[in-house]
Amino acid sequence: MLVDALLDAAQTCPDRTAVADDRRTLTYKHVAMFARIVRDAVQSQTSAPHVGVMLPASPAFPGTLFGILWIPRTVVPLNFLLSPAEIADIVRDAGLDLIISTRFFSKIAAELPARTVFLEDLPLKVQMFLNMLRRTPAPPQVSPDDTAVLLYTSGTSAKPKGVQLSYRNLRSNCESCIATARMESQHSFLNCLPPFHVFGLTGTTLAPVVLKASVHAIPRFNAVKATQTIADKRISIFMAIPSMYAAMLRSKSAAPDALRSLYMAISGGEPLPPTVASGFRDRFDVTLLEGYGLTETSPVVTMNVPHAHRAGSVGQPIADVQVKLIDIEQGHPIWQAARQERADTDGSPEGEIVVRGPNVMKGYYQRPDETAAVLSPDGWFKTGDIGRFDADGFLSITGRKKEMLIVGGENVFPREIEAVLEDHPAVAEAAVIGAADESRGEVAIAFVTLKEGRSVTDIELRQFARDKLAGYKVPRQIRIETDLPRGPTGKILKRKLRDLL
Repeated sequence: MLVDALLDAAQTCPDRTAVADDRRTLTYKHVAMFARIVRDAVQSQTSAPHVGVMLPASPAFPGTLFGILWIPRTVVPLNFLLSPAEIADIVRDAGLDLIISTRFFSKIAAELPARTVFLEDLPLKVQMFLNMLRRTPAPPQVSPDDTAVLLYTSGTSAKPKGVQLSYRNLRSNCESCIATARMESQHSFLNCLPPFHVFGLTGTTLAPVVLKASVHAIPRFNAVKATQTIADKRISIFMAIPSMYAAMLRSKSAAPDALRSLYMAISGGEPLPPTVASGFRDRFDVTLLEGYGLTETSPVVTMNVPHAHRAGSVGQPIADVQVKLIDIEQGHPIWQAARQERADTDGSPEGEIVVRGPNVMKGYYQRPDETAAVLSPDGWFKTGDIGRFDADGFLSITGRKKEMLIVGGENVFPREIEAVLEDHPAVAEAAVIGAADESRGEVAIAFVTLKEGRSVTDIELRQFARDKLAGYKVPRQIRIETDLPRGPTGKILKRKLRDLL
């Protein structure tokens, strides 16, 4: 269902650019050949069902992804922004014994409990030549419900959890987004999103292949570089998180017409500040189209599109995806969206957003209890986000039921940070909340109490956290308090912590 899309593109438009960066360009024929080399290399190295991939946005990633799927095995993209200890936890949880990477990450790879095959060590040129003389293997025989990708997201505890996304999940989400947004094969994509993030995996890696479109990749986001690439390459579809758009807006060198080639500028991953949306419109005459999704929904649930958008909303449900609201306390249905059909009222009451469709995950890997807590027997996924619909079916996110922060587009759960801080010998308790931040969307703020007779500074605690957590998870501030606000049962009242700021 996925490899077939690549092989079809390699057959019907072999010389069309599939993915390029400033160093190399791969046509669809080249990506298929590269994928075959990775397929053969992985088959010779491991029989494990899961294979790790640690690569940035680049021409190498799609070839590696499709090569592993071609065997077929499940791909586990690894977040190289995490600390080696955090990545090692994921490697162990997923049962990985092999990781495909590049020597740029050799120091991280050396600390992981799995063997690493570096792409630089594969005989790519020789094998590509030989493969031109060989028959192309058939696409794999897979069930639509087989797990294609295992993506790890921060858990409500200190341990991450793997989201099992099937072939059906990913292919359907690509096709629904393409149909809803009226994307076409002549569109060109700019990819600045890391492929370990589902936004980058589906939106700028898989969807272009299904569409047979071209992608230009920037391995590490730079606002000036992104703006110049859009202008030079006449990019028509750009997907980014709001903090990236904010950085582009701050860039003084961009001309007002630099982004005139864009058909869609899609914003997701974190809330879009109104100032960024209005700033983009005023400076570049570009409307940022906000969408909404989660790792568990492959990811897109709703999106604004050029022909149907509303400022301040995250759009309407995409094709083939159902969205309804349930009562926050009781859980009974209070509203169901009918895509692009006007309701008889002025809009919905506020409720928890639940989603059903072919894009909803199979479940959390080896976590049946956590899966059952969010996924009903009839397929409705409870997002934990709070929202309301207007009369035309546009969804607005109004809050979160769960205590998740979104820092620079990455999900961060307070409990994960709290567990690390409480591991310090001087700390008795820790509580973490989010605070708005202009450049990152949100940042973590920590409050701690100390054990009797112990002392530590906020600087020492930040360094302790930095040694154990990814940089974006480290609290911006750590406040040392004599006590924290509590309810009748002694539970820390996080809503009262804001009063201490």
